[in-house]
Amino acid sequence: MGTERAFFGQPRGLVGLFFAEAWERFSYYGMRALLLYYMTDRLSDGGLGLRPESAKPMIAVYGSAIYLAAILGGWISDRLLGDRKTTLVGGVLIMCGHICLAVPAGAGALFASMVFIAAGTGLLKPSISSSVGDLYAADDPRRDSGFSIYYMGISVGAVAAPLVVGTVGQDYDYHAGFGIAAVGMAVGLLVYLRTQRRLSPASSRPKNPLRLAEIPRPRLVAAIAGIALLAVLGAAAASTGVLDADVAVNLISVLAIALPVGYFTVMLRSPRTTAAERARVRAYVPMFVAAVAFWCIQEQGATVIAQYAGESTDLDAFGFAIPASWFQSVGSLVLIVLTPLFAMLWLRLDRSPRSPSTAHKFAAGLAIAGLSYLLLVVPAAHPGQTNPLWLAGSLAVVTVGEMCLSPIGLSATTRLAPAAFATQTMGLWLSSNAAGQGIGAQLVKFYDARSAAGYFGALGAGAVVLALLLFALAPLIRRQATKRESTMDHEQAAAGR
Repeated sequence: MGTERAFFGQPRGLVGLFFAEAWERFSYYGMRALLLYYMTDRLSDGGLGLRPESAKPMIAVYGSAIYLAAILGGWISDRLLGDRKTTLVGGVLIMCGHICLAVPAGAGALFASMVFIAAGTGLLKPSISSSVGDLYAADDPRRDSGFSIYYMGISVGAVAAPLVVGTVGQDYDYHAGFGIAAVGMAVGLLVYLRTQRRLSPASSRPKNPLRLAEIPRPRLVAAIAGIALLAVLGAAAASTGVLDADVAVNLISVLAIALPVGYFTVMLRSPRTTAAERARVRAYVPMFVAAVAFWCIQEQGATVIAQYAGESTDLDAFGFAIPASWFQSVGSLVLIVLTPLFAMLWLRLDRSPRSPSTAHKFAAGLAIAGLSYLLLVVPAAHPGQTNPLWLAGSLAVVTVGEMCLSPIGLSATTRLAPAAFATQTMGLWLSSNAAGQGIGAQLVKFYDARSAAGYFGALGAGAVVLALLLFALAPLIRRQATKRESTMDHEQAAAGR
């Protein structure tokens, strides 16, 4: 694979993965841009007539469930199906979810689509990213630039989707907009099917196949019985009304927080974690908390910010009616423009003698996210419709914070992870987004258009305070993160294994 070049000097297999991911993101962000408006619009106008106070938490835990599902999806790919089959199955499930939304079948179709899309995205996201990595040898210098090109595919799909799907959905018919999202996913699947022969052979089989013969029979029986019991209990609770939408939101929020707590507990207590690795995990904890707080703000773009765009923004300010869904494109557009500049900035700063630490970068990203909400306090404090430039500016600012935190978080996760938990720690990083959206599902219940300034001010100020605390802890975090292994550490880890 290393000598085959075709796509900006990259392996030919990257072409298919780039376009498949671009179309998948087109379908997802198109659906996401419309979802709140569809759920809350009047029945007579084609919506579901739900109250925003009910719709926003559901959308937030929906995003949380997708990131939780990605952890399971990575396990299924690694142990059962391999990346190619997992990506294909995930894409088909996503398309089925969009088809459910394209059919005017009410709330039942909405809930079915959420299950399909959450499960499908959870399968597709980790497996297609893993396929990108398989295109390169471990020492291939093109790897980082290849991932950058792939990430650009994500951004292109995310920019185009609200402009196309959002316009059709809001100006003509919601189900027609969702239908376009379904077509986008179908195109992505066709591209993937036509180009998957160019992928690495490593993507066609599980990397760590599960062998049932190696699992003790009592444990296997207990696992199957437990899954069956949960399914029966869930079905019974739903049919009797015990498991309603509010209970489901609260359960997913609790799970999203409990999962990373469990991850950290296992890693810190495991005998396979050396003393130096344990110190690095402890250094990772405050940065993980900062990431949770960041995603809690950033991911409200599809809930609180979408509601603010639709209810409190002057959409006719420029002489034509701006679809409120268009604001969902701002962050991705800023990401495309500024990513190369930030790549050069970090390279220059990291070469300087006084280079900022990872904790400093996290603190900067969280503080900038807080400032994006504090910026909205100014227009929200005055009655009347907000000029759309305020909202676009806030979305641009939080995206700058994302560039300070998200790619740095991926790098820090790979660097600070214990050797015995390297892959699982990447799952832990994904769970920071799940936890942020799980907390956000509870916070968005407090948003009210009449007191928007107080909401934005409280969350923005809270984020800045956390950022300042992390900045103060940065020297201690750096010392913990740079602890070296001792001979005794290696001996203890070997004994634990």
